[in-house]
Amino acid sequence: MAPERIVNTERFDEAWYPGEALNTLVLVEKGGRTTLAQTVRTCSRHNPEETRMQKIVPFLWFDGKAEEAMNFYVSIFKNSKVVRVTRYGDAGPGPKGTVMSATFQLEGQEFYALNGGPQFTFTPAISLFVNCETQQEVDELWKKLSAGGREDPCGWLQDKYGLSWQIIPTALGKMLGDKDPQKANRVMQAMLKMKKIDIKGLQQAYDRG
Repeated sequence: MAPERIVNTERFDEAWYPGEALNTLVLVEKGGRTTLAQTVRTCSRHNPEETRMQKIVPFLWFDGKAEEAMNFYVSIFKNSKVVRVTRYGDAGPGPKGTVMSATFQLEGQEFYALNGGPQFTFTPAISLFVNCETQQEVDELWKKLSAGGREDPCGWLQDKYGLSWQIIPTALGKMLGDKDPQKANRVMQAMLKMKKIDIKGLQQAYDRG
């Protein structure tokens, strides 16, 4: 009989937070389909009662490329790191030694990645919104994240793993929120004609008239 629940404990020795993570993978079969649900609970060895977990963590489902995607994202954003990687053991259900799940941080935000299989794919209905202060930052993130993926209108793109991002300069929100409706409308019309957002183009539309 295939296992319904796989539990493993992973110990890590980061100087700032030595502790362990309890990983629980639950497999549920319904209507001929198997779904996976996973929880991770971390505990400090300095204080066994202390649990360190961000309240809300985006959970990303990949088909075999969770580790690759994680390393790709961490290489792009500053203040980012791989937190831990959990691999399948003898109990499966994946091949022994392959990545089951991974946790990582981008600009301090925690993410959870799972190699869940081909059952589900990303949709633009969920995207990661990135606030950018300069055109240089917009240009750099746009180039790196859209490589091998797709450029979409209004600052949206889809990376090579199918995950959607919005690369948006903070200046856009300020202009769209202007008290002068004509200025805001001109900026909106200019944005609708763009793929990658161009701050200079927005500013020209804002100032026109």
